[in-house]
Amino acid sequence: MRVGIGYDVHPLESGRALILASVRIEHTAGLAGHSDGDVLCHALIDALLGAAALGDIGRHFPPDDDTYRDADSLQLLRETVGLVTDAGLAVVNVDTTVVAEAPRLAPHIDAMRAKLADALRVDRSAVNVKATTSDGLGSQGRGEGIAALAVALLDST
Repeated sequence: MRVGIGYDVHPLESGRALILASVRIEHTAGLAGHSDGDVLCHALIDALLGAAALGDIGRHFPPDDDTYRDADSLQLLRETVGLVTDAGLAVVNVDTTVVAEAPRLAPHIDAMRAKLADALRVDRSAVNVKATTSDGLGSQGRGEGIAALAVALLDST
């Protein structure tokens, strides 16, 4: 069994769509980034790569590579699962947390879990998504950005 942890944060930018776990969420701004800015998928990618000892997201999907400009991060997650599988490992379960003052994410959690479970090739019961605020503290608390943390458990196939 192997455990990995991931973290990502992006600033909010007006004129962009807010996408978390490939779910489009109505909000006044979206996440800035080279790809679609999906911090939840990015944190999960780093957790999987960490558990498999395969480096980090920047190594596999460099932010200066135009191939990944406006990329669908759920597709990058699928590609990461392929790397993990090629390394002789399989996802057992994941636990994630999104840190945002707004918008309210609870109505979107089930859709996020379903999309992540599909990309991870696991049952939805093996995917947890939580949302919290930072009680007004820091950049997330001021509504300047959104962060995500993820933990992934892998096992040999």
